Amino acid sequence: MKKVEAIIKPFKLDDVRQALSEIGITGMTATEVKGFGRQKGHTELYRGAEYVIDFLPKVKIELVIVESMVDQCIEAIINAARTGKIGDGKIFVTSVERTVRIRTGEEGEDAI
Repeated sequence: MKKVEAIIKPFKLDDVRQALSEIGITGMTATEVKGFGRQKGHTELYRGAEYVIDFLPKVKIELVIVESMVDQCIEAIINAARTGKIGDGKIFVTSVERTVRIRTGEEGEDAI
């Protein structure tokens, strides 16, 4: 099993959810986060004063999937989240050693 974490622009969340749903991935967790990479924030004007916004709003999605779905999952996220502009985000894939469904006690792929 693999855990896929993607940091994306907030307005792309619905597109990514739909793309993942179309390939059969039904469960994910989405969290509002703030961060920056090469984008390094931006400057805004408020009442005549300039403010530097260092941390930009992003959405982090997390899902645990079977290993055979990883490439398809990554491709779906990329196609749905890409705008072609700086700040589109990143995808991280890590191994998951154990998964347990709390309600039933099922483990492994049965618990996903």
